[in-house]
Amino acid sequence: MAKAFQKLTRPEMRKAAPGKPIMEHGISFERLCNGDGVFKVNVMVDGQRIHRVIGRESDGTTRTQAEDFIEQVRQDAKHERLALPKGRKVALRFRHAAEKYLSRLGEEEGKDLAMKRRRLELHVIPFFGEMPLSKMNTLDIERYKRHRRDELSLRGGDRVSAGAKRQPPRPHRQAQKTTVATINRELAVVSHMLNKAVEWGWLQSRSVRVRRFKEGEGRITYLTVEQVKRVVDRGKADANPQIHLFILIGLETAMRTTEILSIRKENVDLARMSIFIPSAKAGPREQPITTRLGDTLRARIAALPEDTPWLFPSTHARQGHTRDVRKAYCRVISAAGLDPRVVVRHTLRHTAITHLVQSGVDLPTVKRISGHKTLAMVERYAHANGSHIRAAMDLLQRRYEEAA
Repeated sequence: MAKAFQKLTRPEMRKAAPGKPIMEHGISFERLCNGDGVFKVNVMVDGQRIHRVIGRESDGTTRTQAEDFIEQVRQDAKHERLALPKGRKVALRFRHAAEKYLSRLGEEEGKDLAMKRRRLELHVIPFFGEMPLSKMNTLDIERYKRHRRDELSLRGGDRVSAGAKRQPPRPHRQAQKTTVATINRELAVVSHMLNKAVEWGWLQSRSVRVRRFKEGEGRITYLTVEQVKRVVDRGKADANPQIHLFILIGLETAMRTTEILSIRKENVDLARMSIFIPSAKAGPREQPITTRLGDTLRARIAALPEDTPWLFPSTHARQGHTRDVRKAYCRVISAAGLDPRVVVRHTLRHTAITHLVQSGVDLPTVKRISGHKTLAMVERYAHANGSHIRAAMDLLQRRYEEAA
């Protein structure tokens, strides 16, 4: 017998205020700020919580479809109970699979583990929850994308607002909204987890296609030479004894944050002016360094206790070395008169690569220094309005004038 609805009726849904969902019989309807409406389902089936975004009104989704979904889920669960063979394995739920994935990656010394854990625990696991990993399909991924896009849109997106008056001077910044980039990073973790599930034998094959949003080229955020000087000076004056060296390495090598903080003393070769990075994103590499940085590293290593193998040791960290300098970094950036929401730690890498390109260094050499996988990734730093582009056009003009 069909359930009678008193709250989730058409008149009540029309009157719904943005941000105030109406819930009844496991179905919720929420009016968005743009006037669209979203239907969701949150029910218990066989002791498992089923939470799904069904769709939006603009896509033709109705309450009836949400009811049909609940009925289908319950019928599927009933059929599974009736046909359950003796000794059959229990389906691996997404939540449990994610926990096993993070644990296994930790044992294999997987890359970017902290961010993978953060993305899974904050956003992905709460959405997919108890869904069996083997039953995930492409539609589930698309629902997650819509859910996250709506969620970020309601809070103004995962980006920095223009700010109020008297905002501190900002560097050249990326114009593209980062909402899409944020969701894409989460989708990348899901895709990697599914690949590993096949590799580790949790799934027989992968049938889910994870399509990411297309990201525009945008502009790269980087610091000007004058801003670099201010940041380095403020870093040297900061109370944290590690932050100045962290900033200097980032600006003079283009190394990533995790690569910098995990430098071992034995991997610093001052004779060859290089740092060996055993677990870089694109594979092990020799990172060249400047003479000035070499002198700084020599003094730093000499001042460290002999019993520590790390360049950034920490007695409080389980790994033995500093894992996060976010607070000190934000303090330095603010002291330099810049916005720490815009000038993030990765901006140091962008700055080093951008100034290499603008100094006239050929792109293959920049790729060798930055450790990028492809030349196409380096080409993004050849800003069309950079001074090096103007200088190149002046050379072309002089060439023609001399021949005239």
